[in-house]
Amino acid sequence: MAHAFADWLHCRTDTPLGPLTLARTPSGLCGAWFDDQRDAPAAACFLSDQHRPQDELLRTASEQLRAYFMGQLRHFDLPLDLEAGTAFQQSVWRGMQQLAWGQLGTYAALAQRINRPRAVRAVGGAVGRNPLSIVLPCHRVLGSTGQLTGYSGGLWRKQALLRLEGHSLF
Repeated sequence: MAHAFADWLHCRTDTPLGPLTLARTPSGLCGAWFDDQRDAPAAACFLSDQHRPQDELLRTASEQLRAYFMGQLRHFDLPLDLEAGTAFQQSVWRGMQQLAWGQLGTYAALAQRINRPRAVRAVGGAVGRNPLSIVLPCHRVLGSTGQLTGYSGGLWRKQALLRLEGHSLF
């Protein structure tokens, strides 16, 4: 199931919203965390602090994130490793991938999408444990009445990401 942090290749990349640590396993990208993000692995989990991506996948992920923030990329095309999550969490994370650039959804709609309409709270928990900030667009998931709700990277980042995608109400 979960891989040992020390086995992950990783790097740090700068974004307009703060530095992200990107991590990968042999299967794909498995992490993208802001430094102060809730549930992010502590920096001590990684053997060294690589500031430049030495790995092709990490370099591609970093380039795609840069293009996203410049408004030039609307869909990430990266192999992902979601094995750190439970089967339920993985289904929620895959469901989030279906929310296109600029499209908003709710926790209830996401629960419907994964055929678990009564699991809205559990869906919220899985969204909150998303290990791939921005790449898996949990920032596009809102509360039932369209209100901004928690974002493990901080609500200010969620607002900024939604503004970047053309939502002026946030």
